[in-house]
Amino acid sequence: MKAVCVCFEVHLPLPLRWYWPREGYGDVYIEKYFDMEKAFHNFTKFASNIETLNDTLAKSIENGGKYTLDISGIFLEQCKWAPEVIDGFRKLGKKNVSFAASPYYHSISCLFPNLDEFKEQVEMDVEIIRDVFGCEPKTFVNTELVFDKKIMKILEGMGFKCFISEGSHNIMNGYDPMHVYDNEVPTLLRHINLSEDLEIKFSDRAWPGYPLIADKFASWIASMEGDVITLYIKYDAINTHLEKNEGILEFLHELPLCLKKHGVKMLLAEEAVEMFKITGLSSLESKTTSRYGMHNLLGNHAQHLFMHELVDIGEMLGKLDDSEKKTDLLKIFRYLQQSEIFLEMNSEERRLGYERAVNDLSILSDIERAIIEKSSLGKTSDKKEAGK
Repeated sequence: MKAVCVCFEVHLPLPLRWYWPREGYGDVYIEKYFDMEKAFHNFTKFASNIETLNDTLAKSIENGGKYTLDISGIFLEQCKWAPEVIDGFRKLGKKNVSFAASPYYHSISCLFPNLDEFKEQVEMDVEIIRDVFGCEPKTFVNTELVFDKKIMKILEGMGFKCFISEGSHNIMNGYDPMHVYDNEVPTLLRHINLSEDLEIKFSDRAWPGYPLIADKFASWIASMEGDVITLYIKYDAINTHLEKNEGILEFLHELPLCLKKHGVKMLLAEEAVEMFKITGLSSLESKTTSRYGMHNLLGNHAQHLFMHELVDIGEMLGKLDDSEKKTDLLKIFRYLQQSEIFLEMNSEERRLGYERAVNDLSILSDIERAIIEKSSLGKTSDKKEAGK
């Protein structure tokens, strides 16, 4: 193994409220559907350790580390509650760190029949990265690491140099992803097992690999055949480890030195696709995938119905005249595209998944009602004007 790319996803969703129509069919606003108090609590809990995590990452960089950060637009919005969090990421951006782009709302809009919404959200994300961090993202990471061939031409046209997706079994045909793969945008695929060793198993005392130290992990990577291993890890998972096992800080600090000791380079994702020869992978032409499989996102009737209703709402919004009301409806519509909403409807507890679906579809129904009312008011006004 010659190189490793490490990418962290920095994201916290806006959780939906338990919404019931008996609350009334009045005006539409974000707090009516989203639990902002819970969102604030989740952010505050995460933010309390971000300074520690970022300081550790900075020390890791001083030891030769390189990292790609995939920070969602929704997370950057939440940073209004603690602006110093953005300052911490800005400081990292001055070192060996790059910022990847993704759909602004952490949405799965790439699965819509019309990709205009997807493209607009990517453009929004590129713009906020440019404004906040002063750089142009060269790497694209789709929400939930979704791979769908139909988006590649769009990403190529937008100038991305690297694409990171899931190295799932249906894409890899049982092999581990170890190369840069041929595509309209050169593609890196997440090594699931090694990523989960850090994201999920690190603090599990029952795991045979526990305790995981940096030298052991580096030796695993060095023993593998291929060019580059890509690790994609949720930053809040590292935060969870920190609360249980502070060994994660020492691990991150020592990782670059241990990798170097074993002859492995740390590279930014966009550097890897330029350094290594591109390898063909025929399954990229015909298959789709996402983190833990497409069935988690669109595996049951409720999820498909929710997606169908979202598409209908998007078309309805497209027919409304521009106004402040339309802007508010559009923002809520985009928050409702968050991948977590789909994932919750596929809960292992079938009853909870069903209850989530009923709740979520009730919210969509209320949004549709508001759009129809707005459209009707517009038509009424036009008739009055015509009658004068």
